[in-house]
Amino acid sequence: MAGVWLLLSLFFLGSAEAGKLLVIPSDGSHWLGMKPIVEELGRRGNQVVVVIPESSLSMGPSQNTTTLTFPVNYTKAELHALLEGGLTTILSIDLSSDLSKFLLFFYQMNLLQSFIVRNAEGLLFNEDLMKKLRDYSFDAILTDPFEPVGVIVSEYLSIPAIYMQINLPCGVDTLASQCPSPPSYVPQRNTHFTDQMNLWQRSVNLVRTLLQPMACRYMHTYADEIASRVLQRKTSMVEIMGRAALWFMRFDFAFEFPRPLMPNMVMIGGMATKKPKPLSQVSSHNYICM
Repeated sequence: MAGVWLLLSLFFLGSAEAGKLLVIPSDGSHWLGMKPIVEELGRRGNQVVVVIPESSLSMGPSQNTTTLTFPVNYTKAELHALLEGGLTTILSIDLSSDLSKFLLFFYQMNLLQSFIVRNAEGLLFNEDLMKKLRDYSFDAILTDPFEPVGVIVSEYLSIPAIYMQINLPCGVDTLASQCPSPPSYVPQRNTHFTDQMNLWQRSVNLVRTLLQPMACRYMHTYADEIASRVLQRKTSMVEIMGRAALWFMRFDFAFEFPRPLMPNMVMIGGMATKKPKPLSQVSSHNYICM
């Protein structure tokens, strides 16, 4: 835990000597939630290097940071079409029964399996860029474990990993951190259960909990293969993520059902919101008396 708080004080609380931080984000809302923190860290004097693909939906240069790009084998239009097709299918699935929710869970696993590795080979097998990242001698990496790229890079560079994530379908954060998750009152994702379940719901939730490790292995099949090739040893995403220094959980405890958290897990809900602007002054002359 001492190392965790050292990372916090170095990057987020400020210190006499600024740190070197590598940032490998994920696209879409994942990046929109991470970007304000990344820019603030750069503003505070830290050397922040952000690595992003050449084609993306929302990522681009950010303030107070250095941006590095790597080539990918898809265009922005192709990425948009892939997401639109997948979301259309998900939204069209009938969720009126527990069986349909169960099938949706595995459809999401199948969709994510190919989606989350789309950037992996483009960065990890780019020898020039990987050498440049090693030469920076970063103090830590801030990444979103939705995609395996940053997770594998942290292990390859042997630097502490800080994960910023929203809920993932297979609950890899719970598995990797070995965090207790009693199925009697911690509902699995996509079950739409609450923490007050009847006997049938608890039974369904127990089955989903038992299938969780298998679901994570299935979702990370390609990622595990790539990680093993890059690190030249047999490994898995769950194993690597188990060595995380810090987890920033992008949800608010006030909107979550009660459940255990590990000491290195911190809830930081509301990061995608903007500071509200003051209300404009309205003169009494603008009102019409009836």
